[in-house]
Amino acid sequence: MSFTIFPAIDMRQGKCVRLEQGDFDKETVYGEDPFEVAKSFAAEGATWIHMVDLDGAKEGSRKNAEYVVRVAQELDSKVQIGGGIRSEADVRFYLDRGVDRVIIGSLAVRNPTLTRHLLSVFGDQIVIGIDARNGFVATEGWLENSDTTAVELGKQLTEAGAKTFIYTDIAKDGMLSGPNTREIVRMAEETGAEIIASGGIKGIEDLRELKTHQRTNIVGSIVGKALYTKQFTLSEALQEEE
Repeated sequence: MSFTIFPAIDMRQGKCVRLEQGDFDKETVYGEDPFEVAKSFAAEGATWIHMVDLDGAKEGSRKNAEYVVRVAQELDSKVQIGGGIRSEADVRFYLDRGVDRVIIGSLAVRNPTLTRHLLSVFGDQIVIGIDARNGFVATEGWLENSDTTAVELGKQLTEAGAKTFIYTDIAKDGMLSGPNTREIVRMAEETGAEIIASGGIKGIEDLRELKTHQRTNIVGSIVGKALYTKQFTLSEALQEEE
């Protein structure tokens, strides 16, 4: 089983930004053009690029799709996109334009029936994003909390056919405080699905720690702020894939 590094590009109003714990009032701009940031990641050898439409997640519709499509069509890296995906039409929009995987988050909580349908139609081109705050799933760009636990949702969706989850501990996201490895591993053990870790990566040692849990189906890690603040380079991180 391979371990994959996913450099992250979070988009807001056409710029590459990072938030702290999903707070839209705690935003730092790291690039004026998401495509140019993606191009630099691809040049360093990224096999995958993780893109998030923050405006879309907040407003419930595609807002930064043009950048995603351009990356998918013009660069060699594979692309997965999340944020603002609320319908089968949204999923088809991206997949028909060369995006490799679509991430479903809020929809998985709000509309389980549609989510099951999408999993049956698109299979492993659908990744489920589970964003947890104090163990409970947060939705709508992390602005709302649900009464569903992350593990409970994970089990339900695994039974519905989900193969891969992106697990984010919101308290860790953008804080450079290290990942919540315990909960990441718990999610993998409880669901039996493949887990991509997200949130809190501060150094190469965090990636190495996660990699030791490959046998528990931890298959990769999303890296964002640590790259932008130069805690390490993408090239250094990608060496952990080997």
